[in-house]
Amino acid sequence: MSRRVRSLLLSALASLTIAGCADGPQGGARAPAPRAGGAMAGAGSAVAVPGLESAVTVTFDRLGIPTIRAASRQDALRALGVVTARDRLFQLDLLRRSSGGRLAEILGRDLLAADTRQRLYGVPRAASAILARLPERQRAALDAYAEGVNAVLRRAETLPVEFRELGYRPEPWRPEDSVLVVLGMFDALSVSEDLERTRTVLSRSLPEGVTSFLLEDIDPYTRALLGAQAPAAPPLPAEELRALVARSRRAHAWRGGVLSAASGEAPVGSNGWAVAGQRTRDGRALLANDMHLELGVPNIWYRAELRYDDSEVAGVVLPGVPMVIVGTNRHVAWGMTNLDGDVMDLVQIEVHPGRPDEYRTPSGWRRFEVAEETIEVRGEPDVTVTAQRTIWGPVAPRPLLGAKVAIRWTALDPEGVDLGLLEMDRARSVDEAALVMNAAGGPGCNVLLADRSGRVAWTVTGRLPRRRGFDGAVSVSWADGRAGWEGYLPPAALPRVVDPPSGFVVNANHRMPRGEGAPALGRDYANGYRAYRITERLREAREVTEADMLSLQLDTRAEFYGFYRDLALRALTGEAVSRRPSLAEARRAVAAWDRRADASSVGLPLLDRFRGALAREVFAAWLGASRAAEPTLELELPDIDTPLQRALSERSADLVPAPEGGWDAFVLAALEEAVAAVKAEHGGRPVDQIAWGAVSRVRIAHPLGVTPELATRLNMPDEPLPGCDVCVRLVSDTLAASERLVVSPGHEPEGILHMPAGQSGDPMSPHYRDQQRAWVDGRPLPLLAGPAARALTLVPERP
Repeated sequence: MSRRVRSLLLSALASLTIAGCADGPQGGARAPAPRAGGAMAGAGSAVAVPGLESAVTVTFDRLGIPTIRAASRQDALRALGVVTARDRLFQLDLLRRSSGGRLAEILGRDLLAADTRQRLYGVPRAASAILARLPERQRAALDAYAEGVNAVLRRAETLPVEFRELGYRPEPWRPEDSVLVVLGMFDALSVSEDLERTRTVLSRSLPEGVTSFLLEDIDPYTRALLGAQAPAAPPLPAEELRALVARSRRAHAWRGGVLSAASGEAPVGSNGWAVAGQRTRDGRALLANDMHLELGVPNIWYRAELRYDDSEVAGVVLPGVPMVIVGTNRHVAWGMTNLDGDVMDLVQIEVHPGRPDEYRTPSGWRRFEVAEETIEVRGEPDVTVTAQRTIWGPVAPRPLLGAKVAIRWTALDPEGVDLGLLEMDRARSVDEAALVMNAAGGPGCNVLLADRSGRVAWTVTGRLPRRRGFDGAVSVSWADGRAGWEGYLPPAALPRVVDPPSGFVVNANHRMPRGEGAPALGRDYANGYRAYRITERLREAREVTEADMLSLQLDTRAEFYGFYRDLALRALTGEAVSRRPSLAEARRAVAAWDRRADASSVGLPLLDRFRGALAREVFAAWLGASRAAEPTLELELPDIDTPLQRALSERSADLVPAPEGGWDAFVLAALEEAVAAVKAEHGGRPVDQIAWGAVSRVRIAHPLGVTPELATRLNMPDEPLPGCDVCVRLVSDTLAASERLVVSPGHEPEGILHMPAGQSGDPMSPHYRDQQRAWVDGRPLPLLAGPAARALTLVPERP
């Protein structure tokens, strides 16, 4: 679920909670009051499950983590559906509704825009088409999982509290609902559309040299990692930038922001690395993975261990999807990070000048396909929206530079998504695992692999388009047939690094080395600092253990901010401070910074604000023409620091956004602005007394935790967290490590896995928040479930 939808969801729930949820959606029946344990609370006796072939035993340890023992994969997945529904029923319903565009019918008009987007994109239609095309084994897995979820729904005497508060009962689970959940995760990981809009606007409103400079996808840390493979940096286009700054000065338009809030922010991404046996204490390979996602209660992941046939798989499951997303099968361990692959194009539509219901295609003029979508809205009449489709995909709700564009996106293609990761339970080596990953459809991800023989590898998974006639960077027309997609890159063309001489592989959403002639995977990569820091520590490491891997996941070194520290100290001379006494405490704060992002780190709150103040003014001077070309678009740049730091280092007098006083005066003004902002947020306290812990806090909220009383009961505690948005220990607002996994295949009892909140979504369950403390403190919890604290037996339903 994206930040945008989560924000709308919380807003809508706040109004409904305050109003008391007096009326169910469309006058529907209210759900009965809950009791402790939520759906199908009584777990001590045997439970009959339709379709089950043999009895299944499920044991739960002290944290509520299930171990499923079944005779077959199908029965294990039925049991997984049962236990997930028992613990996460409302989350399951919310995930399918969010992706399928059905939130407004339970939450009201505030979610209508989010639902409209999903319907206009045709997400429910895509889910049905994907389901129809799945191989038989994958479809059977979805059927089995649905049977398990529905066994809980049929037996539930009471429903979780959320259904009571919102006054409705969930519908039966369908196999296509699982596909909707996959597409929801695909959407959450995708940044392609907004970035392509930005690139298109920049390319049509700015000189080519400025566009190349602003969109360079290799920052200094990534450049250091790539070494000789790094292409030359584009030159700083001084003359073109001077003209833009001069135009901005004449228009008196340089003050104010033009960038979206997402520019330069922490990406939805992850850290992952694998260390080969040559670098570990006893010759076994180790894998570490922490996926950075929006956090909420319950957590996006559900821990599980499945044993069937000759397979034993442990790790985390995405509720609604019957497979372990990252984990281990005792032969191979795998982790993932977001690839940020370019899997979407905005196709310019050439509308007929005299017939607006037609558009040009390579085979001539063609009518738009039109469909009416009816959206139910809680407490109000239904809303009908009109969706248009082209041969390339749906027409986007938002035009681009005044023209219609179509969405060509892997997620909406029946050939682009499947459940190929199911076959990871059979992989016995990094080579076999890489074959599975390369063949699988779904969200594009980097994959880190380790096997029990001590080998490691990196590769990618997901379908990547093979383009002709263009590179996908900006929106172009496909009407004449010269540009388009020619299917997807074959699995054999996807890159791999196996057993590198360094003895380790790393990905932190940064650009990876590409072999000669290898296809480009994307262009909107994360800043390379996290990858650089991980690599730096691994190069120094010998005899690595699980504890060492967790320690690295918790690393809070923040040398990334060193540039801004040095810039501030150069400007904060004795003379400058004597003329501006308010900057004396700024100099003390910056000088005191320990180059870390610990809760006790003084100076970092100021440096973080200082960076933002500099970026806002510099980019406003450069991008005024682009904002004028597309006033409704918030321009989003994945990397603001590389061009910003180059301009601040060049210090050309003609590039100063504000002409009075030159660069020194500009930097001091940004410092003063940052000081004022930090003090205002912290009750006027001196900035040299404000530590990072006062700023670095992650909000982990339950959808109903929107009033002070409910927040206390339902949300995780609001407390300081070490880390920052560029640290290995990434922390940013509602974004942080959604799990931390460390494992050596074949040595799972020594593995580590923890996550925020707990297994259960029921606030009355002892497992609602019992993993939170270990996650906050960075304390290891075992990967495998512990001794059984209780058990559940599932038996075939009699005819």
